[in-house]
Amino acid sequence: MSGPIMAVLSAVLGGLLGAAVLDPVCVQAEWGKPLGAGYDGAEVKPRPVTPAPPELAPDERATMAVFERATKSVVFISNTAIQRDFWSFDILEVPQGSGSGFVWNKQGHIVTNFHVIYGANAIKVTLADRSEHQAKLVGADPDHDLAVLQIQVPERTLEPLAIGSSQDLRVGQKVLAIGNPFGLDHSLTTGVVSALGRTIKSMSNRTIEGVIQTDAALNPGNSGGALADSRGRVVGVNTAIAGVGLGLAVPINEATQRVIAGLMSDGLVRRAYVGIAGGPRPVPPQARAATGQSTCVEVVEVVEGGPADRAGIRPEDLILSVDGTRTERVEDLQRVMVADLIGATVTVRLLRAGRLTEVELEPAELQL
Repeated sequence: MSGPIMAVLSAVLGGLLGAAVLDPVCVQAEWGKPLGAGYDGAEVKPRPVTPAPPELAPDERATMAVFERATKSVVFISNTAIQRDFWSFDILEVPQGSGSGFVWNKQGHIVTNFHVIYGANAIKVTLADRSEHQAKLVGADPDHDLAVLQIQVPERTLEPLAIGSSQDLRVGQKVLAIGNPFGLDHSLTTGVVSALGRTIKSMSNRTIEGVIQTDAALNPGNSGGALADSRGRVVGVNTAIAGVGLGLAVPINEATQRVIAGLMSDGLVRRAYVGIAGGPRPVPPQARAATGQSTCVEVVEVVEGGPADRAGIRPEDLILSVDGTRTERVEDLQRVMVADLIGATVTVRLLRAGRLTEVELEPAELQL
């Protein structure tokens, strides 16, 4: 190949190689490698911001408004236990748990879960303004996993949440789980009511009825916080995580309101009892038509000298109802024994040796 031809080819190849080094398109084609410090294409420049709609969606604005109001009421709760150091024998306050709660009234009462403050020697409440206050335990009810605390602060600093009713809830209704899990900032998760009427076991191993199930994600620090409806009214107290994407809340209903009121007034919940031990039992087939139910509570043991014993109830009796309320499970019998029945007379319908009978019983107060 002659010299002039070689010179032309060298110039052409040199131009192509130079283009491969300088042309951004060629550089960009080197997949998986950095573009290089000298590269000045659009890829290494900030992307333009897409303009936002002039207004947020109404649903978003409503959720934000509920959250902003609730943050003034939802508090952080920490509890400490007093322990003696093994080596120095010094008395130490050791953090042992934390959770959330919410302001119930302007007198400084705070509602939370019992398990949030269980075993505490000292309880501290942090309000939305980051101020910390020592709290006193006014009353606790392990059976419903509820506790009432009180802090001493000016009324103007407290913003009680509006109270709703879990009895009005419907599956599919929007709910918001609001907590203050770390004492630094509030958290919000949203979801829907995914089921109603669930039952869970409390720390005292009693059954909590009417529990709300929601797919609003709950964190451990959200226990004791508020489950609110779309209007910002409290309909439940967040209490447990039942699985990924599954939370449970103690319902705010008439029974729960009575528990909270009882804790504030007496420090405990007054309960009636009949003095029996029992379990579920199918109603004998020959009696189902007459009783109208398929299950009942079989009396296994009767407390000597108790209300049931005085009324003449004995083992192997089958309890069908109390004052017309069916007792198909032991939980039904527990639920009907409310404080209002203490000292009153109720009619207990029994199936005894295959025959229907009724006895009059006067429930006594359960001594805890």
